[in-house]
Amino acid sequence: MSDRVADLREVDLSKPPAEGMVRVTFLPEGRTVEFAFNSLPYEGHGQPMSFLDVAVNYGIFLDHACGGVCACTTCHLHVKQGAEGTSEAEDLELDRLETAAGIELNSRLGCQAVIERPGTYVVEIPKWNRNYVQEGKPAHGPGS
Repeated sequence: MSDRVADLREVDLSKPPAEGMVRVTFLPEGRTVEFAFNSLPYEGHGQPMSFLDVAVNYGIFLDHACGGVCACTTCHLHVKQGAEGTSEAEDLELDRLETAAGIELNSRLGCQAVIERPGTYVVEIPKWNRNYVQEGKPAHGPGS
């Protein structure tokens, strides 16, 4: 794993996150990470504090073929909880999402959906993208 991967301590899901903390669960893996708001190192994977940025920092696979610059849809995900705490989708993201498979009302691009405040977030990687990973896509591609 990269030396940029954040602390991998267990998250106590029986309690809400402490004040000033962000908790993100990635489905279907069921992996939950928790960190102080705005504390992650940023190395150019999507927007700072985006779901892609969180995934990269914690070694969670979220494909991002374009490097997280909103030029593809491989980081497409569904925000199941916490959408009110994320940035509004801008025109570029909305235009790109029109080409995504499995689009739903809660669809976002992981590289563009920025966590704007502490709280609890649950995101799901759509089935079409999970299948892509299972068919031999490496856990960390170039530039991850």
